[in-house]
Amino acid sequence: MSKRLESKYKINRRLGVNLWGRAKSPVNRREYGPGQHGQRRKGKPSDFSVQLMAKQKLKGYYGNISEKQFRKYYEEAVRRKGDTSENLIGLLERRLDAVVYRLKFAVTPFAARQFVNHGHVLVNGKKVNIPSYLVREGDVIEVREKSKQLAVVLDAAQSGERDVPEYMEADHRQMKGSFVRTPTLSDVPYPVQMEPNLVVEFYSR
Repeated sequence: MSKRLESKYKINRRLGVNLWGRAKSPVNRREYGPGQHGQRRKGKPSDFSVQLMAKQKLKGYYGNISEKQFRKYYEEAVRRKGDTSENLIGLLERRLDAVVYRLKFAVTPFAARQFVNHGHVLVNGKKVNIPSYLVREGDVIEVREKSKQLAVVLDAAQSGERDVPEYMEADHRQMKGSFVRTPTLSDVPYPVQMEPNLVVEFYSR
């Protein structure tokens, strides 16, 4: 895994939100940011800072995607027909690591990325170890047979912190699921408010 658990929680404190809705998040106890200046009183944010915060929240939520990769999603969303902000959400939710997380095969997006990287996931019966792989509607995602009894998988599947969204179907007895349809923003169960329209504004400046 590329980042330690503490680093993930620093994202929460820096943004001032419980990004993944986890009970262990330090934001539940300390709403101010990390570091010696974390408790400084802040003035009214500029439009730029509001747009930047929206981008950082969305990037952070999906396992802190790199800026280069995130911008590519934006550019692809612009190229597609329809609303750019909705297209962006649809692309992010089609990432294989996001799908693995949504299906509750992993506890966090970071764990889902590692799980895919290590070759534990099959898409339509074939091993895929690229977290950014975009699944399609109707694709079947499954945990490899030898990985189905891993404690991290069983713990995630039994977790009561979140539910599998309606645009996916999951069978936790077989550790298998399917991507039914590409969601809209209102379909996605974000624990905090996401504003992809501000992200679009940020990049289109």
